[in-house]
Amino acid sequence: MLGYDPSGELVTLRPGSNTFVCLADNPHRKGFSVACYHKDLEPFMARGRVLTAAGKKGDEIFKIREAEVKSGKLPLPDKSLLNVTTGKVDPATGEVTELYSRYVIYIPYATPESTGLPLVPVTPGAPWIMNPGTHRAHIMINPPKTAAAKGAATSGRRASNK
Repeated sequence: MLGYDPSGELVTLRPGSNTFVCLADNPHRKGFSVACYHKDLEPFMARGRVLTAAGKKGDEIFKIREAEVKSGKLPLPDKSLLNVTTGKVDPATGEVTELYSRYVIYIPYATPESTGLPLVPVTPGAPWIMNPGTHRAHIMINPPKTAAAKGAATSGRRASNK
């Protein structure tokens, strides 16, 4: 499990015992976000973190990682799962509300033709393909938001890394 020390540096909070890497919420950033993904996706995710820390932005990170994947410098599995849960944090109490989970299935270079998936969801919550034909092609599954995700309080406090 990866998380953040008091200075905001990414650290290993606890070694994992299965095939998933979990990334704890960064308390130095606005909102709440945690993610878990297959360990084979870690080099790709770690490279994104390095490029972000170096001041690179979205499209530039995309292009750099794409070139590195194509050259074989950056390994990328032929398929991998990522789960992300986000929410809002009350700064006074640390209470996390409006939790929402979405799911991403990376399938590099997949297209609507190879998957049968549309480029946009045809109904709320239906899967669709994003970044088709690229190294970062992935199936997005964004379930409809529940009442809790739309604003009703949910249980949980922001995790502390102390």
